[in-house]
Amino acid sequence: MSYTLTENHYVSCLLCPKVCKINDGDCGDCGIRFNKSGKLDLPYYGILSAINIDPVEKKPLYHFFPGSLILSAGFYGCSFHCPFCQNFQISQEKPALNSQKYVSPENLIDLVGKNSLSSVAFTYSEPLVHFEYILKASKIARQNKIKTVLVTNGYINKKPAKELLPFIDALNIDLKAFTESFYSTELGGSLRPVLDFITEAASSSHVEITTLVIPGKNDSDKEIKEIARFIASVDSNIPLHLSAYYPSFHYTDHATPESTIERLVKSAHEYLPFVYPGNTVHLDNNTYCTNCGSLLVKRQGFKITQEGIKKGKCSNCGKEVPFKL
Repeated sequence: MSYTLTENHYVSCLLCPKVCKINDGDCGDCGIRFNKSGKLDLPYYGILSAINIDPVEKKPLYHFFPGSLILSAGFYGCSFHCPFCQNFQISQEKPALNSQKYVSPENLIDLVGKNSLSSVAFTYSEPLVHFEYILKASKIARQNKIKTVLVTNGYINKKPAKELLPFIDALNIDLKAFTESFYSTELGGSLRPVLDFITEAASSSHVEITTLVIPGKNDSDKEIKEIARFIASVDSNIPLHLSAYYPSFHYTDHATPESTIERLVKSAHEYLPFVYPGNTVHLDNNTYCTNCGSLLVKRQGFKITQEGIKKGKCSNCGKEVPFKL
């Protein structure tokens, strides 16, 4: 298996920065990667939590083939333990294996074509802990001219990241905060590897970033501006999605006010031209030309119209738009 080191019946998993040293019969912190008699075992390989057809905007990806549908494949397990996780039933809990159906990478990619789609997303729970499956499926997709999307927390070591990213067309990466203390205390991880992954991914793939805004945790103008400034230092055309938190899992505090999201969108605009208010209802999440201000893409829920774009350019002033179309 990829990225392991075996010594005295221990298995050291080298996939993510936690580098779990796994005893025989145990699993790593992700709950997915096991030590079976001194060898890495992947009993949840090909065991999917869901297969759905979604609007690509649901990932969320706003600048990657807007208005298209995508086959979404979900998984189990996660390298983080977010106490506010909205998918904790699949990220922190696992079903009995004998109750689940196996879907091979080949069969998954076949489903894309059978549904007359042109892209597949690895999503819902954390796909990177299923590295071997994702890599194989992505290679098959590339051979069949199918686009691949990764919705991820970005927590992976540099070597496996460099192996996988050439086969990934687009990513939405969670940047959950901009302090090491938040990543350490709340998630059980660290910030720096995520920043490194964002930088690496943006050099080869289409990238968008999502930050879940949690009252009292990461909702200051200062922190959101730091996030926006970092993203701009990588590529100022990367879209930032600021999503509202709702009580879930261990977090019971009140939901993020819409006014907070509205304020922080304005703060992030100091560094980024494309900042979207995520899962809010009443705020403007359309896309406008950065040159003339004309409406490029209008979004009403998941209903998309893009009359303002013609041949990859603003139909009013002719400025090229940073979209994958």
